Amino acid sequence: MATLSAPTSSALKSSHRTRGHSAMDFKSATTGVAAKSMKNELNKMASDIKDPANKRIFDAQMSSFFNLFNRYLAERAKAEKLDWDSVKSPTEEMVVPYASLKDDIDVSILNKIAVLKLNGGLGTTMGMGGLPKSALEVRDGMTFLDLSVRQIEHLNEKYKVNVPFILMNSFNTDDDTQRIIQKYANHNIQILTFNQSRHPRINKDSLLPVARSAVSDKAQWYPPGHGDIFDALSDSGLLDKLIQAGKEYIFVSNVDNLGADVDLKILGHLVESGTEFLMELTDKTKADVKGGTIIDYNGHVRLLEIAQVPKEHVEDFKSVRKFKYFNTNSVYISLPAIKRIMEDEDGFELDIIVNNKSMDDGTPVVQLETAVGAAIKHFNNAHGVNVPRSRFLPVRNSFSSPSTTAIVTAL
Repeated sequence: MATLSAPTSSALKSSHRTRGHSAMDFKSATTGVAAKSMKNELNKMASDIKDPANKRIFDAQMSSFFNLFNRYLAERAKAEKLDWDSVKSPTEEMVVPYASLKDDIDVSILNKIAVLKLNGGLGTTMGMGGLPKSALEVRDGMTFLDLSVRQIEHLNEKYKVNVPFILMNSFNTDDDTQRIIQKYANHNIQILTFNQSRHPRINKDSLLPVARSAVSDKAQWYPPGHGDIFDALSDSGLLDKLIQAGKEYIFVSNVDNLGADVDLKILGHLVESGTEFLMELTDKTKADVKGGTIIDYNGHVRLLEIAQVPKEHVEDFKSVRKFKYFNTNSVYISLPAIKRIMEDEDGFELDIIVNNKSMDDGTPVVQLETAVGAAIKHFNNAHGVNVPRSRFLPVRNSFSSPSTTAIVTAL
């Protein structure tokens, strides 16, 4: 069986337009000009990069960004909206109750899984300044990262397995994270890291990148959401390395969700059912009404985020009767299926979340983001499992809660 190692960088003229008489003609013409102008700007930035390895990484990331940008322009020109009449509550087949899952599980299936934590966010809103949120002390001097490492180490020791622990960092968190994880060198755990992509913020008025250079200020770039995991895993070479090491599944969750540990019942169901994508859902409460939910859209399972909902239907979206479940952002995914979709099915086309922001100088910018849960539509037999609330325990401030205390005590 192959040995896993951290991925390396090597694994990685204006045309004349005739003004139309309709809004659609105008938008179509503008779309072509905007795409060409954006491509020219990206090419200029790439041409300034001299190091071949860095240029390969930049080219791969800008290719993904440009595809996203082109889709954004096309959708904007068509002014297509979600067909609310096609949005239905999920069918029984789309959501499996946790209580129905089998208890008798062969623990050897743990050797088929890797655990990944989404570690791209800063703890700015939690008083952390520019440090990763994972470095926040939750209780008794232990951080989110400490507790996650402890969970995996406990799993490996209890079942005599080797479940690797992976961190998907961003350009905002990578440097600090690399320094922090050195303290786990003598622990019974294999830690791997890779970076998600870095995309340029788009000036809302000009539709050009704010950044003029590949090495411009960090504030002119952004991590494009956790839906970037598929491109980042593939571009880094880690996807192939995991498969070569005999791993078949990856469990992805937010680094601040202390309830998201490997659950043998869920993993057993994943393997037995042959599903390629399994999303953990919990009962929605009034505190969760703005969060994503699973839906039946024209007979297909989809993830619906509030940013995609037409304004006139936002209150319907918040209904705990029609949409009873809340996406915890904890998902189990088949690694061979990711590779198949990336290589044989032209990759993932995830719903675009348009995030309007303002820079410190007041410049209005657009960030095009995607969510990992939106990939559910690409996988075979994909569905959700309705888990207990105890599997969704995010900490939103620096004060510990009773649930946090229980986790720390259990470990």
